[in-house]
Amino acid sequence: MTIHVNPSDRLDGRGKTRAASDTEQTGAACNPCGLDRHIDHSAYTVLDGTVKQALEVGKTRLIATGLVISVAFFAIGVRLVDLTLLQGNTRTASSQTAKNLPGTAVRGDIVDRNGVILATSLPTASLFADARLVPDAEFAARELQKILPGKSRAELLAKLKSGKQFVWLQRHLTPRQQSQINSLGIPGLNFRREQRRFYPHGALTAHAVGFTSIDNEGLAGVEQSFDDMLNGTDDPLRLSLDVRIQHIMAEELSAAMAEFSAIGAAGMVYDVQNGEVVSMVSLPSYNPNEAGSAVDDARFNRATLGVYEMGSVFKLFTAAMALDEGIIRISDGYDTSDPIRVGRFTIRDYKPKNRWLSIPEILIYSSNIGTVHMAMEAGTSKQKAFLSNLGLTRPAKFDISEIGHPRLPNRWRDVNTMTISFGHGIAVSPLQLVRAAGALVNGGELKQASLVKRSDDETVPATRVISERTSQQIRRLMRLVVLHGTGRKANAEGFMVGGKSGTAEKIRDGRYVKNARMSSFLGAFPITNPRYVVFAMIDEPKGIKRTHGFATGGWVAAPVIKRLVERMGPLVSIEPIEDHIADDRIEQFLVDVTARSGGHSLASQ
Repeated sequence: MTIHVNPSDRLDGRGKTRAASDTEQTGAACNPCGLDRHIDHSAYTVLDGTVKQALEVGKTRLIATGLVISVAFFAIGVRLVDLTLLQGNTRTASSQTAKNLPGTAVRGDIVDRNGVILATSLPTASLFADARLVPDAEFAARELQKILPGKSRAELLAKLKSGKQFVWLQRHLTPRQQSQINSLGIPGLNFRREQRRFYPHGALTAHAVGFTSIDNEGLAGVEQSFDDMLNGTDDPLRLSLDVRIQHIMAEELSAAMAEFSAIGAAGMVYDVQNGEVVSMVSLPSYNPNEAGSAVDDARFNRATLGVYEMGSVFKLFTAAMALDEGIIRISDGYDTSDPIRVGRFTIRDYKPKNRWLSIPEILIYSSNIGTVHMAMEAGTSKQKAFLSNLGLTRPAKFDISEIGHPRLPNRWRDVNTMTISFGHGIAVSPLQLVRAAGALVNGGELKQASLVKRSDDETVPATRVISERTSQQIRRLMRLVVLHGTGRKANAEGFMVGGKSGTAEKIRDGRYVKNARMSSFLGAFPITNPRYVVFAMIDEPKGIKRTHGFATGGWVAAPVIKRLVERMGPLVSIEPIEDHIADDRIEQFLVDVTARSGGHSLASQ
């Protein structure tokens, strides 16, 4: 098509006309032909069509892109609705099921009286396989055995070829093991998050705290007794133990075992005011983190499960019984010159004085003969009743299940009354012993022992077993034993320790075995107003040159108590104080009692 345009006008780039410039107008005037100008605008038409086409393509692309993005967002929205609303119940059920799987449940910490962690749970990874998805069981077993040295290749191969959908390969991996297995890239191997029980102090508190199975089920100690309470809670269980005192006790007992070549030991610290067990040690011990590898002797709790003839420490109970029943007075005494013969048995003193001894002297010199006279005046029925009231004739009630049954005579005859008076013919646990001793020194009340920390306002179950007067007399006698008797090596300066040593031969196959003895010391401090009963027992010590070949309680166990008290005293806010006035009164008490009984004053010996 031909368009006639005014020479003075021109199409611009957008197809519009504009006025010609002055130069263009001048050129037109010089047109020699003098004819109207005819211009072909087909080029302008092509340009206009290209622009429109480009615009249409761009618009189409924008619409398509928008539709794709909209569809994507719509799909994401639908999936979110599906996950949160439609599958919510299913996922909640799955989560609940996971919590109920072995090893996945929350388990509360166990802490000592000061909040120090004794047992806690840490997250670990456990390896399992879907045997149906493992492409090369031989290769997988070979590579896994390199990472898991505790597993045999045959065991792993059998599991990987089992065809089972779920089979455990190794529980509680280390982070390094998990990383190494991940790097293998073997299909069908997966990990499950679990909780593993961990005991930071290892063997130190093993017999008290106990341990759990691989599925976090309590199998011993507090872990077993409080299994239901610990499972499914974040709240810690606070024990009465003080890990600092536990460490001191274990260290001192271990040193004594090494020095005297002993086969075992046990020790306890008992709060006589509230019945709390502050320390409970049994040696040898074991690592609860590897409880499965512990030998039976190490897992055996000598402090609560073991029962032993305690020897002369029982003389304190005989004296308390006779004094409290009014059978004797503190100023009374007995002639210990002649041994006592009963049938084929003869009762002698270890180091006889061969004279009249006052009641304090009978304890100071640990006279078997004098103690037998006291018991026989009281009689068998009173002895049985008194020891029963002290909880010595039945298993102790305590917070762990490892509790020993005392060994009593089948028929409690006169000869049994005699031997039991000085600690032979009856076997009790250290736990029973310290609880009964607590009643002797705390004013006469037998408290319920506890391994769990009691609140300050909690009422402690208690039963009166002796009078306050008798308790005071026993405390004086115990102090005199440390000042002048077999307990002198337990005399921690400034802490006013009172106590009694004990030595008893062990029984094997129904017979006493010489040179196989239990050597012990039972003490309390400060004896003027006791707070703690302390006990140490060494199993089968051997005499050494320093002790002149002796391995009795006074030589072996009394020094353990001395060092224990000196180290633990400041930790429990008991500072050493030289109380000469109290000791002077106790000394004068001894002088007066001995004079009234017609005996010999120790001051003159």
